[in-house]
Amino acid sequence: MYALIEIKGKQYKAEKGGLLKVDRFVEAKGSSLELGSILLVGGTSGVRVGSPYVEGVTVKATVEDHIRGDKIIGFKYKRRKGYRRNWGHRQDYTILKVEDIPGA
Repeated sequence: MYALIEIKGKQYKAEKGGLLKVDRFVEAKGSSLELGSILLVGGTSGVRVGSPYVEGVTVKATVEDHIRGDKIIGFKYKRRKGYRRNWGHRQDYTILKVEDIPGA
């Protein structure tokens, strides 16, 4: 049993007991979430595709941890002008553990 879900404009494949690395949520560590933007549900009984979402299906997940991604270095310059700029960025992520996919 799996479901394709939409979280903050991005799509993820959720399976029961699996982990998802998604963009940062403000919920505290250990809290539960119920995600309702299910695009597709698949399993032994076949595949159901929503238009745009599948009705009556949710994904229950808990917040496992909040982490930061690897550092990305940006650099730009203009030749012969003495213009150089460096910057760094680390994206914040939340690790979700999928508990159940009720309604599927």
